[in-house]
Amino acid sequence: MEASSAIELAKHLLASFGIILAAGTISGFAAQKLRVPDVAAFLVIGILLGPQCAGLVDIAPDSAINQLILIFGSCYILFDGGATLRLNVLKEVWVTITTIATLGVLVTAGVTAVAAYYFLGIPFIVALLLGSVIASTDPATLVPVFKQIRIRERVAQTVLSESAFNDAMGAILTFTVLAVALGQGEFSIPHALHDLAQQSLLGIAAGGILGYLAALLIAHEKYDFLAEYAPVVTLMAVLGAYLGADGLHASGFMAVFVFGIVLGNKERFGFAMPQEEAAKLDEYILTTSLIMRMFIFILLGSQVDFALIQRYLVGGIGIVAVFMLVARPLTVFLCALPDRRAQWKTNELLFMCWTRETGVIPGALAGLLVGMKAPGAPMIASITFIAILATILLQATTTRWLAKKLGLLE
Repeated sequence: MEASSAIELAKHLLASFGIILAAGTISGFAAQKLRVPDVAAFLVIGILLGPQCAGLVDIAPDSAINQLILIFGSCYILFDGGATLRLNVLKEVWVTITTIATLGVLVTAGVTAVAAYYFLGIPFIVALLLGSVIASTDPATLVPVFKQIRIRERVAQTVLSESAFNDAMGAILTFTVLAVALGQGEFSIPHALHDLAQQSLLGIAAGGILGYLAALLIAHEKYDFLAEYAPVVTLMAVLGAYLGADGLHASGFMAVFVFGIVLGNKERFGFAMPQEEAAKLDEYILTTSLIMRMFIFILLGSQVDFALIQRYLVGGIGIVAVFMLVARPLTVFLCALPDRRAQWKTNELLFMCWTRETGVIPGALAGLLVGMKAPGAPMIASITFIAILATILLQATTTRWLAKKLGLLE
């Protein structure tokens, strides 16, 4: 009987995966023709396929398979994003990236918390917990958007790098505020900064070491005996970077991003792959990233709880409006404008003000709070989904139009 139920579950998952791939292919093709980012199309089609509409895709948010897809998919997309960055560009804007990924998260969380406190009348510590959850941006959303829309290089790479580096700060802030809300600790800026530095440095070290080893095994003129297995090496290294950093209590997402940067800039470390093998690897990464995007965003859409969203809809829209139109611009101008080395122009700053999609990472944090029965967790999950829907459907779909208006398309 147990074996039979396991087989039925396997068949159910296979059917769901087939539907996701078929629907993702069709909606991705439609998005390409309409010239909008495919993640927005995947999110909409996920809502339509979910249990509250057609009921064709029903995978529980707290199930092991859902968590597996979210973690691995986010890691691989983040690795892909890191591989597209260029070190010479990052050298020019590293001050902005560091500031906006640390101080910027605090500013965004604080402004959003004030809005939640006034719109919902909740305790300020719960409002701050909400602000902390949605303060970090989402690389799984931004990487595919910038893959499809060619934005001025230093702007795109600054926004991408911010989204990769600020997940550690967002997680640290969330769990620090949660400890205070549960009466298990008190907020300490030195302690938070120490945690951030530790997680970041260990994550960077883990990703850098694995990136160098991977480049050695697939692109060294003498030791590249795994060149033909380069796609498999990337899979192993992505998993190793994430799990290794996580085991060291560091940022696994930062580790896979740095791994991608090192492998994508392997020529600067003296490595070079044969053109044929490099083309095969690029095609494999492109296809795998596309499949991961389909699964992540279709599943995310299918798990939207309309009853919960409706309960907090009015207050949630007000909070998200402040979050998008006040907190983000304030964060960008406070953190980027003083960077004299980068010499940001007004059109570049305005673009960064609008481009900060919320997605998988805040969604995962909200899910963790629900599982831990944190104060106000259902409300936080509801408003997090409103933020995800608003930023992806409004900001991601208008990225090309805004970049064109601001003269940032390449």
